[in-house]
Amino acid sequence: MLIFKMKKMKKLYIKISMIIISLTAFTSCSDDFVNVDSNDVNSEDFFNSEEDYQNALIGAYDLLQSTYINVMLGEIASDNTLAGGESATDVIGIQEIDDMIHTPVNSNLRDLWGWMYGGVNRANFILEFQDKIDFSGKDQVIAQARFLRAYYYFELVKWFGDIPLAIDKQILFGEESSYERSPASEVYSLIEQDLIYAADKLPSVPAETGRVTKGAAQALLGKAYLYQDKFSEAAQILETLIQSGTYSLVTDYNTIFEEEGENNVESVFEVQYTDLEGAGFGCLQCSEGNIAVGFSGVRNYEGPDFTSGFSFNVPVQEAYDAFDNDDPRRDIAILDINAWAASTGATFGTGYEHTGYFNHKYIPRAGSTAAQGELNYEMNYRAIRYSDVLLMAAEANNRKASADDAKAQNYLNQVRARAFGNSSQASSSTGATLTQEIWDERNFELAMEGHRFFDLVRTGEASSKISGFISGKHEVFPIPQTEIDISGLTQNAGY
Repeated sequence: MLIFKMKKMKKLYIKISMIIISLTAFTSCSDDFVNVDSNDVNSEDFFNSEEDYQNALIGAYDLLQSTYINVMLGEIASDNTLAGGESATDVIGIQEIDDMIHTPVNSNLRDLWGWMYGGVNRANFILEFQDKIDFSGKDQVIAQARFLRAYYYFELVKWFGDIPLAIDKQILFGEESSYERSPASEVYSLIEQDLIYAADKLPSVPAETGRVTKGAAQALLGKAYLYQDKFSEAAQILETLIQSGTYSLVTDYNTIFEEEGENNVESVFEVQYTDLEGAGFGCLQCSEGNIAVGFSGVRNYEGPDFTSGFSFNVPVQEAYDAFDNDDPRRDIAILDINAWAASTGATFGTGYEHTGYFNHKYIPRAGSTAAQGELNYEMNYRAIRYSDVLLMAAEANNRKASADDAKAQNYLNQVRARAFGNSSQASSSTGATLTQEIWDERNFELAMEGHRFFDLVRTGEASSKISGFISGKHEVFPIPQTEIDISGLTQNAGY
């Protein structure tokens, strides 16, 4: 599996690459990726074999594991969860994002920026030297690199808006002052180009578990179109993906987030994690495990099925109550710890902003980790599920200029039928009513998976649903102050 190769290649990749991540040079958690002895190996004696390209590609995949922070903060910034933790000062950056008082010196946003640009730089390292040699299958290596660059840039543009754009070239230390912020439209244009290329070159079925596919490229392209209100384009590419028949909904929703549910027929793209190598708080991005899982666990837990965590990312009562009582997705998404304790005899401690609820989808499971448990859970992140594809297609068909509400209803109702086991919740709505139903359904289906904040922003609902959200400011997050100081980049409005 790719994930195991990633583990073995991490140290080698750090040693041989010339990726000096200038945009993270002054962030402490990124030091392991910055302090590289570039005299060991350089581009002149690298990229001379297929193995070199494959090794560099594994390095580009590796930064996907750092997106745990994107997922966790995407819920905490929304109306679904509170920061939680031990106290009001426990990981202050997370607390600030929850309260919508984050500033350019927020360390968690600085990490997110740095790690995502690290991914961009690693992909660009390959693309900069894509023509150095030729070998069979190189087009698929390049296609994977372009998908990964698009993925990292998509995360950056949705978090920060206009950002520096590097194309087929690393951003090296000392060059940071030469880059300016590019309009988001230009970033999206590159994302589209990369994903169109990737979708054309990649196979429908991966050669190894964890590799990106044609379907992943099509799904991410559809999402990128949707974020730009390009509804006709989104509808077209998502329809192509749906009609391919490559993916389908898992019959039993209960199994999706269990170990046996990883990389199933509903999984369009998953970030692969393993528990074979742990990390410490000084280098969270060094972990091979899903750190967000430990962060979301129940504090001082003793009992069956689960293990303890740090009680961050705690769902609120309103998120729990939004579900119909007979919607089985509620208890899969949100664990009622009091009810669970009453039925099992489990005991637990309470942390800051304790609500009685926890993220059930990404909660630490008992026996799921061999290394430093609190940071190193082997639970994959389901980055794009087929149900997400169906709901995106429903929205695109409903909102495009020549609306096709019948098709939108069909896709929405497929998701509802799987959830309830029958057609009792089938929608016959049209127009704006149907639009709202699709948006609400996204929260029921995808709750606790990191999409909520950005869905609220792109649909214009954030200011009415997120406490402290200021329109014209909080749609994007501040450019880290270190980047302003280093490169002279302009800051987002309001910060």
